[in-house]
Amino acid sequence: MLNHAFIPYRGYYSSPFARWQGSFAQENAITLGAETSRRWLEKKQWDPKIIDYLFLGSTVHQPRGFYGGPWASALIGADSVPGVMINQACSTSTISVYQAGMGVETGMYDTAYCLMSDRCSNGPHSIWPNPKGPGGQVVSEDWVMDNFNLDPWAGGAMIQTAENVAGASGISREQCDELTVRRFQQYQQALEQDRTFQKGYMFPVELKISRKQTLTVDADEGVMESTAEGLAKLRPVIPDGVHTFGTQTHPADGQCALTLTTLDKAMELSEDPNRIIRILSYGYARAKKAHMAMAVTPASQMALEGADLTPGDLKVIKTHNPFAANDLYLAQTLGLDAEMMNNYGCSLIFGHPQGPTVGRLIIEGIEELALLGGGYLLVAGCAAGDTAAAIVLKMG
Repeated sequence: MLNHAFIPYRGYYSSPFARWQGSFAQENAITLGAETSRRWLEKKQWDPKIIDYLFLGSTVHQPRGFYGGPWASALIGADSVPGVMINQACSTSTISVYQAGMGVETGMYDTAYCLMSDRCSNGPHSIWPNPKGPGGQVVSEDWVMDNFNLDPWAGGAMIQTAENVAGASGISREQCDELTVRRFQQYQQALEQDRTFQKGYMFPVELKISRKQTLTVDADEGVMESTAEGLAKLRPVIPDGVHTFGTQTHPADGQCALTLTTLDKAMELSEDPNRIIRILSYGYARAKKAHMAMAVTPASQMALEGADLTPGDLKVIKTHNPFAANDLYLAQTLGLDAEMMNNYGCSLIFGHPQGPTVGRLIIEGIEELALLGGGYLLVAGCAAGDTAAAIVLKMG
C-alpha cells in the first residue's frame, strides 16, 4: 500500500476523445498533447518548473517519438526536466500513474506529471529491410490494424479473446446488448445540464487550421447512439459470436494528464483541499492464451488486497471495457452489479485512444467520488497480451 502519493483535486484533465479519422487525425499526438498541457498549466497558473519528472504514455508511434518524454517535457515548458515514455497498450495510463506515485512515495520526486496522448488515426506503416525475401521484398506492419487483428503469441484478433471469455462463462448476445444500452445511458448522464459533469475535467483542444484560423474541440466526437432496437439488427462480428460492432469500442484519438505529488503540495494545488486523492495500490495479471478479459479479475483482486479492501468497500468502479463481455465477466467473478459500474462514461461508448483511455477513467472516477462525498475507487481494465492492470484510489 502507498501512503505518500497524492493527486490534487482537479490537478488533471482529459481532452475530448475523437473517433479515429476525426479532428485529431492529422495531428502528432505528442506535440498536440504537450501543447494542450501547456495551455492547461497556463490556465491553472501553475509554473511547469514545479514538475520533477514527466511520464509520457504513448503506444502508437508518432513522428520524432524517439525523443518521447524529454521532448514533451520541453514543449510544456519544463525544459530542464527529463522524462520517460511508457508503452503498455491499454494499461499505459495505469502503470504511468502508479510509477509516478511510486516515485513520489519513495521521495524520488516531489511532483511528477503523467501525460498520456495517442492517435489511432493514420497509424504508421512500418517496413524492415529483408534482402533474403522473395525478390528482396520488405517485411511490413500496420501498427494499428495488424495488432488489433493478430496477437503474435496467442493468435487471433482481440475480439476473439472476448468471444472466448463469453463462451467459457455463459455470457449471451442479449446480455451484451443490454449492458451496452445501459452504458450509453450512463454516458448520457455526463451530458446533462449542459455537460456539467464533463466540464469539471474536460479541457478543450485547439487545432491550428491556418495562420488565422483555429478549431476548438471541446466535446467528444463520433459517439454513436446505442439502442436495443439498433443493436438487435447488427450481425455478430464473428459468426455465432455475442459481440457486434455495436457492443465493442471504437479506436479514437485523445489525451489526458494527471499530477502526482506529496500531501502538502497536493493541498496547495488542489481546487478543494478537503478533496485530496491518495494512490493506494496497484494490481496486475495475465490470463491464459486468448482470454484477455479474464485477467481483469485477478488484477482487481490484487489491487484490492493491496489496499486491504473488499469489493463491497468500493464507492466507484470504472473499467476499460473494449467489449461488453469484459464488464459482465468482472461482475460475475467479483460479485458486482454490472449496471452500477461505469457511471458517466466508459471506453465502450466514448472510444479507445489506447494510452489515455484509463487515465480518463481515473479522472472520471475521481469526479464521481467528489459528487458522492469521497470513498474508494477501483479502475481496472484489460490490455494486449491477455494482461490487465488495476489501481485503487481513495478520496477523503
